[in-house]
Amino acid sequence: MTLWRKWGAAAGAALILLGAGGSQTKAVSTTTMQITLGLDQPEAVVNGAAVPVDPPAVILEDKTFVPAKFLGDTMGVKVEWNAKTGRVEMDVPKVKVEFDLARKLVFVNGVQSPFEQVAALVNERLMVKLSWFGDLVGAKYSYDHTTRSIGIVYVKKPDDLYNGELDNSRPVAKFTFAKPSYRLGEPVKYVDLSYDPDAEGIVSYEWTGKQEAFFTPGTYPISLKVKDSKGHVSATYTRQLIIEPTPYLDELSYKLQFWPAGSRIKTDWGMIYSHFYGLPALPARVAEDRSRPLIVSDSPESIKEKGILYQEKVHGKARLYADHVNEMAEKVQFVIMAKNTSGRPVKVTTTNKGEVFPSSYANLIGHEASVDFMLHDPIREELVIPAGQSYVYVLMPDFYPGQGVNVFYDVETDGEVEFQFIAMDNIASPNAYSVSIYRPLDYVANVRGTFPVSEKTWNVNLNGLAKPARLTIGDGKEDPFDKGYDNQRKQEVYNEGNYGMIYKIHAERPGRMAVLLLPRGGPFKGPFKVNGEFTMAPTSGVLGAFEQVQLLARTTGEEETFEMEFTPPAGSAFPVDLIFYPLDEVKP
Repeated sequence: MTLWRKWGAAAGAALILLGAGGSQTKAVSTTTMQITLGLDQPEAVVNGAAVPVDPPAVILEDKTFVPAKFLGDTMGVKVEWNAKTGRVEMDVPKVKVEFDLARKLVFVNGVQSPFEQVAALVNERLMVKLSWFGDLVGAKYSYDHTTRSIGIVYVKKPDDLYNGELDNSRPVAKFTFAKPSYRLGEPVKYVDLSYDPDAEGIVSYEWTGKQEAFFTPGTYPISLKVKDSKGHVSATYTRQLIIEPTPYLDELSYKLQFWPAGSRIKTDWGMIYSHFYGLPALPARVAEDRSRPLIVSDSPESIKEKGILYQEKVHGKARLYADHVNEMAEKVQFVIMAKNTSGRPVKVTTTNKGEVFPSSYANLIGHEASVDFMLHDPIREELVIPAGQSYVYVLMPDFYPGQGVNVFYDVETDGEVEFQFIAMDNIASPNAYSVSIYRPLDYVANVRGTFPVSEKTWNVNLNGLAKPARLTIGDGKEDPFDKGYDNQRKQEVYNEGNYGMIYKIHAERPGRMAVLLLPRGGPFKGPFKVNGEFTMAPTSGVLGAFEQVQLLARTTGEEETFEMEFTPPAGSAFPVDLIFYPLDEVKP
């Protein structure tokens, strides 16, 4: 086998050629290094300490040669094998040296030189001429004939900042920790000390090993690289972080204490059973608002033919709610018609609405319509309908196969109006005549009917709560489904899931706690409004049953009240649990 084949065969061959590095010594920036190498001696002395050297220094044809890898490692000069180029590379500030062993050539900043002038291979190890290497790195060197030893004095300069541009330097990465060691689960404070000598500004940080907290004792290397606005990247800076075996917080407690609202916490069955299963129900005083009946059109939820989905008369306040999917092979038009059944003009006033145009993503339409409705944007849209006439109240864009719609409308009328939810042919201007050809469609599962309650308030006591407790929404037991009447079927029905209803949770002087959402029935996506601020559950995608809990809010114990608002979003599965998890004060 030729020398070149040995070199390129494997990384092990590269190590043989380079020789052992000075792994037991580490140069410190701006520290003077004194190195003594004995000719043909297997030990060197570095700053007074004996260290092994392989291969040793030798004299070849009256020229002194020293081991490239050992001196490189000891003096902080990179000497590495580049598998892509098939060359050994040596980097010093502003100089790049490449040894092409196959062709016996040396390149200094790309300029070719004969190999024999600066290097040699001794027992398949790379050696470099002492005078050439010393001049290259700026070291003083001498040879003592009496002791047959080589003396090298080298002051390691600070890491090169200049990337070959004298007027444009690299930034410097540096940081420390706020204290020498941390406990298990204790937040680690990182103190950034990075800077850019050119004051161009650091624009990005690349951390390795950085975590908010650690839950296993040990010593962890943490590294940082930074980039400035000109694209120059710093050298890597590393510090060792010590984590003591002293408990501070477990992993779940840490997340509940410190993670921001909206965060998702992955669960497994061990966590479910130990922390969230079998929690006691939180006692609540329930107040129902019966001033605004809830009219629900959700059957047939999957529309397979055109017709009247539901119809009901309103005199006063009402909430109109509809959720449907077009499962026909053609596009249709979703319309809500308002028919004045009185003998005088009637005004219809819309005071709140939530609507989303036809979409193929079922979870999205329920989520977006709920957000829109819970914004409670102040509106007052008025429509005056002449006696005996039918006007279009809502006309959705084209409703294509596979798409769904979800809408809420709070209305007030000063006379009797019949609202009809209709899936019909696309025509420019629907009217009483054009809709008269459609018959009421049969009930097919899901929810349809008129229900007396459109809003309920749960008054709970969170002050002094000592252990986690829950409120369950949408199970039909602890949260009973509202009973109503299907005017088309002429029978009592239940609003299973209480879709279209607004839930409000109120507490005076809540203690310090985390408020969590645990889906139990299936995929969930919907908004919660806590003390006036929205939290999307989740911010993207959906939450799976028992797969995650979402941190909805955290109270400090200083709030006067706790207020939460929620409406069951169409397309999401129930029940869900709201978990109120007391938090202890965390001491430094």
